[in-house]
Amino acid sequence: MNALILVDLQNDFFPGGRLPVPNAHVIIPKINRLLHFSSQFPLVVATKDWHPADHASFADMHGKPVGELVDVRGIRQILWPVHCVQGTFGAEIVAGLDLSKVNKMFYKGTDREIDSYSAFFDNQHLKSTGLKEYLESHGIQNVYIAGLATDYCVKYSVLDACACGFNTFVISDACQGINLHPDDCENALEEMRKAGAVIVDMKNVESLVV
Repeated sequence: MNALILVDLQNDFFPGGRLPVPNAHVIIPKINRLLHFSSQFPLVVATKDWHPADHASFADMHGKPVGELVDVRGIRQILWPVHCVQGTFGAEIVAGLDLSKVNKMFYKGTDREIDSYSAFFDNQHLKSTGLKEYLESHGIQNVYIAGLATDYCVKYSVLDACACGFNTFVISDACQGINLHPDDCENALEEMRKAGAVIVDMKNVESLVV
């Protein structure tokens, strides 16, 4: 049985947001098309970054520039602009996404001292979001992942999905990346592939759904 996982399709990651992913808007029509593959994806889940206002990943909390690396609880942490703060407009799902097809929302990054890129676990694998257990309880074997951003939250969600034993497919053209450094997205896709994920695109999703 298949599930579609939609990662962090929130206002702050779209044009006009606090941490916009370049060209993020182009994937919304594609994701809405995926949401209407109802026979292929009987279960659809989505994630939200859901940070407290004083989250340790925010550059403002350290008085340092965005993009700098700092140590937080022994883990190297890249610093981001304030984004996806709980209860704010920026944390809400972007307008135009058909939420009627989403069965359940999962929240991540809720602990102020631990960032959480993955849909499954925080970055130190200390806490689960409950997604693994939810998918297993619904008999899911195959997960298809789309959303933002290819080189961060999508990548770590895919790596954890593989480690959790799911057959994992990345819908590459229904994802968009940040690319802080040249080739970040290509390198991320290669890392996912090496972890066991299958990289697909929109034109062959229907034929590759198993």
